[in-house]
Amino acid sequence: MANPLLAFWHHLLGADDRGAGLHPRRVPRASSTQASETIFLVLRRMRAPLILLISIFAISVLGLTLIPGQDAAGRPSRMGFFDAFYFMSYTASTIGFGEIPNSFTYGQRMWVTITIYLTVIGWAYAIGSLFAMVQDRAFRQALALQQFRRKVSRLQEPFLLIVGYGQTGELLGHAFDELGRRLVVIDISGDRIDDLQLGSYRADVPGLVADARDPGHLVIAGLGHPSCEAVVALTDDDEANLAVTMTAALLRPDLPMVARTSSSTTAERMRAFGAPLVVNPYDVFGDHLRLALRAPSSYRLLTWLESGPGAEMPALGQPPGSGTWVVCGSGSVVSELTSDMRAEGLDVAIVEPGAAIGDAAEPAALGETDLRHAIGFVAGTDNDTTNLSLVAAARQANPSLFIAARQNRPANNPLFAAMSPDALLVPTDVVAHEAYALLSTPLLRRFLSEMPDRGDEWAAGMIDRLSRLGGRHLPMLWKVALTAGEAPAVQSWLASGRARLGDLIREPTERAEQISVAVLLVLRGDECTLAPDDDFVLAADDEILFAGRPTAHRALESTLLLDTVGEYVVSGRQVPSSWIWRRLARDSSRRDVNLPG
Repeated sequence: MANPLLAFWHHLLGADDRGAGLHPRRVPRASSTQASETIFLVLRRMRAPLILLISIFAISVLGLTLIPGQDAAGRPSRMGFFDAFYFMSYTASTIGFGEIPNSFTYGQRMWVTITIYLTVIGWAYAIGSLFAMVQDRAFRQALALQQFRRKVSRLQEPFLLIVGYGQTGELLGHAFDELGRRLVVIDISGDRIDDLQLGSYRADVPGLVADARDPGHLVIAGLGHPSCEAVVALTDDDEANLAVTMTAALLRPDLPMVARTSSSTTAERMRAFGAPLVVNPYDVFGDHLRLALRAPSSYRLLTWLESGPGAEMPALGQPPGSGTWVVCGSGSVVSELTSDMRAEGLDVAIVEPGAAIGDAAEPAALGETDLRHAIGFVAGTDNDTTNLSLVAAARQANPSLFIAARQNRPANNPLFAAMSPDALLVPTDVVAHEAYALLSTPLLRRFLSEMPDRGDEWAAGMIDRLSRLGGRHLPMLWKVALTAGEAPAVQSWLASGRARLGDLIREPTERAEQISVAVLLVLRGDECTLAPDDDFVLAADDEILFAGRPTAHRALESTLLLDTVGEYVVSGRQVPSSWIWRRLARDSSRRDVNLPG
């Protein structure tokens, strides 16, 4: 198969030599031939200069062997091929050493003079061609591709493949870097990849400038790598995100997939391929806004948990009563918001941005809708300056309005923070938070989806429990799976049917006290229990979502992994930790049994 493009698709689709059919889920790995493609590119570009140099060198050596010379005694002699080759090697490389093995005759010196000028011309041509090749864009891309492929193939730790390094990708990348997770990035913009290389990451982040709609580029970026743990499509092109979703679903259906879109139609097409997490920031914000109006404490808990460990507790909002909402904007953001708000039973009036022109102090500048009788206002245009002006005008018209605003550029965060809207839509943050909730701690997303059904009072109580652990900053979240691999020290206890949750979270050094953790969720198969009490009976293979400080995490790990600690925590019995102490304890117990009376 001479065509390299056909050869790539042959390996990609997995067609074997026997014609047994196609295996679309097979993903090829980089071969040694692919890894050496830059060497062949250099040889192809330098073919003519190298042929010229070799020809000059060969003719020069041959001439030295044919031109007669003389030895030290003046007798005729000819230079051997080795001596001629040795002489031309240090002469053509401008090192210089002298005339060997004997002094040259005039005929030999004339030939050497000619060959010196010929080699200068050959070297000048070769060096000029080399510089031209180094400056060639295609060669630089090939060299960068080889370096990128080599970096990806050497990754041993699990990594996240991020497609699209815009504002959302950068935010998500730094969040996972703080967790110690590795990243691989692909983006169509060279400037963004340059920004990636200049970013302050703890570890080297391989970046590739390529079009992610090409499946080959995704394979090169590590889609088929065994350490790839998830794929995130965050470009601002819905078609590109759809192509990434399709490729990941067909080639690696086992990987978690997160894709961004602003179109409900594209979202449906994405969901036709497996079960990706499709994030429409406008739809998510509409759901959040409905939750903020119906259950402010639940909304407060949701936004706090999605912000990640260390995030400051958001303020508790005060939802307005019943009345008319005014939404200013157009496009998908307004259609998504209004449909969600009307589904909540709210009266919504839409104002086109072109109608909001005039004196900002006049309510009429926002159209015919009278803001003095409205209860809420949404500034949802795609221009931050316009949104800030609309918010200012709306507050002047009615200071008691519930204000929601859309922030398009994260750089304007200080301006929107000073404006202090009651609800703020930052599409980049919404997508990053949703992806972070799914990929960092998978149980967290299940908790967030189940939590609103528990009621606002329950959410307020959960906020109080979390605040007692970390103050106004969100404590660490982690998942524990009670499997034989992750919790070997408590397997017999779990099998007994008497494994209470309250006994598991005792201090390893003093079991009368409990470690400072909050149990958010216990997942058993498809059934989940939110915030179970201490009497909840655990079983093998249960998954638990904890919140607490790192010291509590380490204490719980010692209980699950160390037999001596696990035995003490669940039963109160001290077990010797070393073989000698266990042998002495066994002998002591035998003597106690054999004592008379």
